[in-house]
Amino acid sequence: MSIIEGARSVLVGSEGMGEEKMAIASYDFARDGGAVGAITMLGDSIPSGAIIIDTLLIIDTIPTSGGAATVAVSAESAGDIAAAAAITGAPWSTATPKRGTLTATSTPVKTTAKRSIVATVATAALTAGKFRTTVTYIEAP
Repeated sequence: MSIIEGARSVLVGSEGMGEEKMAIASYDFARDGGAVGAITMLGDSIPSGAIIIDTLLIIDTIPTSGGAATVAVSAESAGDIAAAAAITGAPWSTATPKRGTLTATSTPVKTTAKRSIVATVATAALTAGKFRTTVTYIEAP
């Protein structure tokens, strides 16, 4: 089949379109504090129109709080990387890598604008903790 003149063909690996890319961001209580609210994580942003296809959380230091804190991690919408959960349970209570809420078998999420990765602390402030997230995405034409 011939290519129609003037039409654009996008193949995996051509011009960076369709290739899997990764955004990595980190939260560190010592650097970012732990106040209730949205905390923009340090690291990469996700471009507008990107399709998020997988997420991972790497808990380096288990978060702690003087109360019943919850943490969520988001890019496009609330909790799309990690749904809000108490730090006393999964995924926050063990210092190991684990899948985020959005995984390779979930419905992908498409960004509508350039997005930072944001951790949202609720219910009570954090007093310690350190974690990273990786977001795998593709840029669709």
